[in-house]
Amino acid sequence: MLSSRFKPWHVPLFLAKYAWLGVTRRPVLVHFEVTMRCNARCGFCDYWKTPAAERDSETERCAEAARFFNPMVVTFTGGEPLLRRDLEDLVASVRDAIRLKYITLLTHGGMLTPERGRSLWDAGVSQFNISLDYVDGRHDVERGIPGLTQKIFATAIAMRSAGIEAIRFNTVIKRQNLDHVVDVVRVAQELGVGVNFSVYTDFKNGNRDHLIQNGGVERADAVIGELLAIKRRRRGVITNSDYYLEQIPRYLRGELTEPCQSGLRTIHIDPSGHVKRCPDFPTDFHWRDFKRYKPIDCNRCFYACRGEAQAPLRLSRVRDVMARPYT
Repeated sequence: MLSSRFKPWHVPLFLAKYAWLGVTRRPVLVHFEVTMRCNARCGFCDYWKTPAAERDSETERCAEAARFFNPMVVTFTGGEPLLRRDLEDLVASVRDAIRLKYITLLTHGGMLTPERGRSLWDAGVSQFNISLDYVDGRHDVERGIPGLTQKIFATAIAMRSAGIEAIRFNTVIKRQNLDHVVDVVRVAQELGVGVNFSVYTDFKNGNRDHLIQNGGVERADAVIGELLAIKRRRRGVITNSDYYLEQIPRYLRGELTEPCQSGLRTIHIDPSGHVKRCPDFPTDFHWRDFKRYKPIDCNRCFYACRGEAQAPLRLSRVRDVMARPYT
């Protein structure tokens, strides 16, 4: 699901740029981690433990790096990016630095209001990605923010009413919510937004409580089959590629052996401008000293950013790009 700023005639231009990035071996997607701070309290993530003093390291201005890499897609993430009061300035600088791009923002939604959404949209955000793992109070508890779920729904409705239609929920598939992910799809469809799934890993901080193991793998296989069936009935609500969803059971069974393309198709740049190949790896160098990565034999995760970067360009993927859940 892409925003109204993405027109059908953009497709050949983006395909040409995609091919050019492949030839020049530049990343297609650059994640700007604009802060390592967060005011949620997720047990599977330690960003909320980042000392406040580290705000002094938030020096990266993004535009120069964006111009250097010239990616197709830029994601502003964190931590919680809305903690940056100058986020609109960062977004606008990237918008002006790259001609052909798609800018997304990943947030837990607790600080997102229709007004802030409008200012970020005007600054150049093409799509808002809001984390949502349950459609009820369990999500509030998991994030440590009372009333978060209903706030997310109210904000999404208000933003849609204001003409900001490119909104999707980012849902992490975990042991505890296997029987609830279809509910997320149902609510997303009711609200006219999309859903993007990713599968949980303990790589971030070693928390194994949410891992899908043993008998849960069979249940996950059935759930993925249900998601694929829903997706094929109505393109546009579930925004993952068919390929990514199809590979999740393989990952859970330990059958995934393909080299990871992180660092090649995607990179992360931290708040001080240092590059890491993956959000869970340490930094390697400043972006000005960028050295091309090589594929690695690592299967600790199968995040959507990894799986989608490896997804082949099928006809179904083109249909996914052009589909809209609100039409």
